[in-house]
Amino acid sequence: MIQTTTASAIAAIALAALAAPASAANGPAAKPMEKCFGIAQAGKNDCKAGPGTSCAGTSTRDFQGNAWKLVPAGTCLTTKTPHGHGTLDVQP
Repeated sequence: MIQTTTASAIAAIALAALAAPASAANGPAAKPMEKCFGIAQAGKNDCKAGPGTSCAGTSTRDFQGNAWKLVPAGTCLTTKTPHGHGTLDVQP
């Protein structure tokens, strides 16, 4: 009984050691993202575009100030629209 338990424990440890590098090789960690307001096209926002809306795809006009899209962190303020740049804060 002790030999079976020991063999099972050793097998479990070996399996865990083999699985750890494989999970790390599945791809890079997700890049940090941030909400960028005022850059979404009508109906293309990510989620919760202010009062009267519920979630993704509910913005009613292009570049709506309270509608946002997720963008890679650090890129929002340089994203250009016909109305200026994206912003990290809700706009009227």
